Amino acid sequence: MTPEPAKPTPPAPGSAPAPVPGSAPGSAPGSAPGSAPGSGSAPGPVTAESGITRLARASLAAGDATGWFERLYAEAEAGAAEIPWDSEHPSRLLTEWAEHGDVTGAARTALVVGCGPGRDAEYLARLGFVVTAFDISATAIRTARRRHPDSPVDYVEADLLALPHAWRGAFDLVVESNNVQALPEPVRRRAIAAIGPLVAPGGTLLVLAAAHGTTTTAPVRDHALRVGVVGTNTTAEDMAADGPPWPLTRAEIDAFAAGTGLTPIAVEHLTDPSGPFVTRWRAEFTAA
Repeated sequence: MTPEPAKPTPPAPGSAPAPVPGSAPGSAPGSAPGSAPGSGSAPGPVTAESGITRLARASLAAGDATGWFERLYAEAEAGAAEIPWDSEHPSRLLTEWAEHGDVTGAARTALVVGCGPGRDAEYLARLGFVVTAFDISATAIRTARRRHPDSPVDYVEADLLALPHAWRGAFDLVVESNNVQALPEPVRRRAIAAIGPLVAPGGTLLVLAAAHGTTTTAPVRDHALRVGVVGTNTTAEDMAADGPPWPLTRAEIDAFAAGTGLTPIAVEHLTDPSGPFVTRWRAEFTAA
């Protein structure tokens, strides 16, 4: 999962301090503990060399496009990394959508793709959905269960590229928030194609993602540098080019509906100056 900035989450007992994601984040970025030179505090656990870029590039070089997610969560659990999208607050773009549409679960089923520590899954459960939430990272799922011990959400370790057949057409609402943008081609194309078929007839797919061609603000880039999303020589424009993440094009947003029977209801190109990417997609599709 890749960032939509948010406020820092208080650490679970015995775990390392966590900053802002959700992935990817809907509120202003937090700061990395102890990262400011001369601040008088101890150095934080994460540097640009030990963050997301290092893990992702090593994983990709080994031919594993998704292995870095588990390594990142495991390092964070051990206090050696920060999860930029880890937040106690659900995605702002999700909550705005739900509030504007007066969305309630009414015991309908919902699936959260790449749920991480569970912020969006718990929000949907509070709306009355019967929620299944999955992540490829076993540590992320363990963290979600630990943080929400009495949760009705069914947290499952699963791979988007190899989901249970029983999940096809099984969910009244599917939420994909900032996950496929963390995957390079051609894996990203396969991931997009895997999501639409999960929506039940008459159901809804909601896609939230950074928009291709986006730029970043200096404070946001500084935060990304602290948590290791970019390197010291990375420009704002480079953030979208080098990845992860790789912000999505309009064609990639449209591809969520290709060959699935989904129809776009609204595709919004939104401005989000507080986030790591100034422009974002919020796309809603419905299944016939």
